[in-house]
Amino acid sequence: MEKRPAKTILLIEDDPDEARLIREMINGSGSQVFELTHVESMRDAKKYLASQSVDIALLDLGLADPHGLEAVREVRAAAPRVSIVLLSNADDEPIAVQAIKEGAQDYLIKSQIEPRVLTRALLNSAERKKIEELQFVEKERAQVTLECIGDAVVCTDESGKITFLNRVAESMTGWSMKDAVGKVMTECVRIVDIVTRRAILDPMAKAASQNRMGNLPLNSVLIRRDGHEVFIEDSVAPIHDREGVVTGAVIVFRDVSATRTFEKELAHSAQHDFLTGLPNRMLLTDRVRQAISLARRQRGLAAVLFLDLDGFKHINDSLGHFIGDKVLQSVAKRLLECVRSPDSVSRHGGDEFIVVLQELKRPEDAITAVQRLLKTVADVHSIDQHKIYVTTSIGVSVYPGDGKDAETLIKNADTAMYCAKKNGRQNYEFFKPEIIAEPPECPSIEQDYPMPRSGRIHTALPAQDRPKDRINHRGRDALPLDAFHPRTGVSGTIHPNRREIRLDSMYRRLGPG
Repeated sequence: MEKRPAKTILLIEDDPDEARLIREMINGSGSQVFELTHVESMRDAKKYLASQSVDIALLDLGLADPHGLEAVREVRAAAPRVSIVLLSNADDEPIAVQAIKEGAQDYLIKSQIEPRVLTRALLNSAERKKIEELQFVEKERAQVTLECIGDAVVCTDESGKITFLNRVAESMTGWSMKDAVGKVMTECVRIVDIVTRRAILDPMAKAASQNRMGNLPLNSVLIRRDGHEVFIEDSVAPIHDREGVVTGAVIVFRDVSATRTFEKELAHSAQHDFLTGLPNRMLLTDRVRQAISLARRQRGLAAVLFLDLDGFKHINDSLGHFIGDKVLQSVAKRLLECVRSPDSVSRHGGDEFIVVLQELKRPEDAITAVQRLLKTVADVHSIDQHKIYVTTSIGVSVYPGDGKDAETLIKNADTAMYCAKKNGRQNYEFFKPEIIAEPPECPSIEQDYPMPRSGRIHTALPAQDRPKDRINHRGRDALPLDAFHPRTGVSGTIHPNRREIRLDSMYRRLGPG
């Protein structure tokens, strides 16, 4: 098998004497690495380049047509990967220098050519072209990679001016690479702290000056060209040359707005009740502590109101938990609408709510809020074609007299609430130190004498079995008979001209008669 020469040369020369001289130099050098082909015109050169593989084009800048730089451009267009070495007269050397800038690898002055110089120039130009091709491939690979990744990439030079943006960076900043190149980083990539709104110092200038990698602070927001803002996270690193000298910097950042929103929602879910959206126990303690701190600074008072819905179990039992949940949502909405902006409402669990009152001057100031809450809860709740009535009992504890910390205030308000239930429901009670030892238990007639879930409501006790004046209820203090309605055997109010009965929490339908 015939061994192919290492390098093929196409000599483009319209002067036969010059062509003969070049051929003799190549053949006389004794080198076996070149194979020379000669054409006299650019037309013939293009035909040859279109059909043959050529390593080096040896081009005379003095061709009649085309001449000078145009000849170089046509060779590059016909064979982009061919190494170009120019033959030039001394007078045309400036053109040869310009041609190097446009892609030629080397040039030789005709009057100064020697065989060894020619051979060395041809070999070196081929190697330079090979290196250029490798660099091009690497650059192209890097470019494609930068364009394909999902992060924004911005590069600057040593003066802090932008040299590159990938497509993601163009989209996030609102600047095209054409418009941004040459501008300072802070003009196109505006980053501020979301809390203070202060501009964050150019992280790339800092990375370049300190010659080390870094990151943006938390809560960094990128302000796009049109004013839109997005949360970002980033990493910044200096760019070095071969000697390790910093020549610029690169910043890689990503839009984390969705992540921040999710984190915010997650934090909200951890501190708020999923049904009503109110603060839960975790956040309640913090709210009470804030109220205590404010009262301490202002030398004022704060109050904790513990609300428990009366007979709420009947709603769940008779209408179902779906309706019961809607009642809780309705109560929560009314409580929020009823309190002042400094105050807060939370769901403590089940059918219990807690209201924190701030900026009180006297303990009695809480009574106005309590009365509003009692009324707003007691108003009819229209839910899915049901008219539901529910009331609440409220216990009140006041800082600092009833406790110096959140836990004590909540506990004492809970204790006072039980007293309110014992005293008749839809009532309120302030905490008193003498009841702290044993929270009173409210009599639960409904539990001991359950109501039918549907149909007529019958007398709870046969008439002949009733004592004349009082009923002992499971060993508790005797209850007066007038606490019971003679028809129903439960406490409550019958409304005239209605076939409905209010059982502390809701209306129950009665049968005819």
